[in-house]
Amino acid sequence: MNGFYRRALSKKDKLTADQYRELLVSASAEITRLETVIDSLPSGILVCDEKHLLIKANKSALRLLSLSHKESAVLWDLLPDNELAVFFKNSLQSGDHVLEHEMYVRSLHPFEAGLNRLLSISVHPLVEKRHITGSLVHIEDITEKRGREARLRRAENLASLTTLAAGVAHEIKNPLGAISIHLQLLQKTLGTANGDNEKYFSILHEEVDRLNRIVVDFLFAVRPMTLELCEGNLNSLIAELADFIRAELEQSGIRLLIELDENILPVLIDERYMKQALLNLIKNAQAAMPNGGLLTIATIGFDGEIRISVCDTGIGIHPDNLKKIFEPYYTTKDNGTGLGLTLVYKIIREHQGDVSVDSREGEGTDFEISLPVYQKEQRLIGCEDGDKQ
Repeated sequence: MNGFYRRALSKKDKLTADQYRELLVSASAEITRLETVIDSLPSGILVCDEKHLLIKANKSALRLLSLSHKESAVLWDLLPDNELAVFFKNSLQSGDHVLEHEMYVRSLHPFEAGLNRLLSISVHPLVEKRHITGSLVHIEDITEKRGREARLRRAENLASLTTLAAGVAHEIKNPLGAISIHLQLLQKTLGTANGDNEKYFSILHEEVDRLNRIVVDFLFAVRPMTLELCEGNLNSLIAELADFIRAELEQSGIRLLIELDENILPVLIDERYMKQALLNLIKNAQAAMPNGGLLTIATIGFDGEIRISVCDTGIGIHPDNLKKIFEPYYTTKDNGTGLGLTLVYKIIREHQGDVSVDSREGEGTDFEISLPVYQKEQRLIGCEDGDKQ
């Protein structure tokens, strides 16, 4: 309460009815203005009393925490997310300062249903005359901020790898070719009558092939990409890819569901590279469902872009690993190169698009690719007008 109201209350016995009315109108207007300011903040604000009852929550806090009401109740009893409820219960009861504690929270908001949001939460005790009278909670959605940082880090990693590409091409690939040729010559000389010889040669050939694939993937990841962009229909591309991969998925106990938006607009794509990116995502989904499951590939037009989602019902990804999965050489597979998703990211970025991932352990993973719709004034590169790949 500011000085004006203090002075007015000190003279309350001398105020007329009109002056009381004017004072109440002025106080009401100021309270309304303050509530408008708080509700307009992009960050969430919660205020609890000394008994941890929620007495104020702005609109952003209601959305970020999926609070459905603001009744006077203990804060953690109002939260649908159990992990979040435990955090607030421990923090508020301890009365300690909590600064920028990061948590993944699954949104229940109608426009964000099912999305994992990364929240930064700070808890500050409210102190008046050396006594704690409640708590102030500040909540910030840092999902996009962390996404930008991850994209910048991936770009820097790819740039650093580019400087090594030429040396790797000559220092590793050429000797691998020589080893492969001499293995074949040695195999012809020694023959394969001896069973052990056949086994050893088979292992050597497999390892040489695996090393060669790693080098090829590495060079693909770091070399500048020359795209042959043509106007294309993503639905047709996905349908063709689905026919190619369906039998293999069914053998793994995976049901393939295709949901295509028939009204999507054309995009500029290089079909070879786009198929490779989608196939890498499909292979990842297949590996994530060793006991079978459901793989859904869908398209939808949204706000000047086309979105492709590749969703599985597999083992999911731990939140700590989500920010690393597009980085070169990061893999959780025993025989993985750590370049598959790096290649996906590179291909989509070369198409002026973006790729994001949302996952929850034990529930599955959703990769989403967004591509700009084809603008007629854009110039096609690599094919003549009217040509299609």
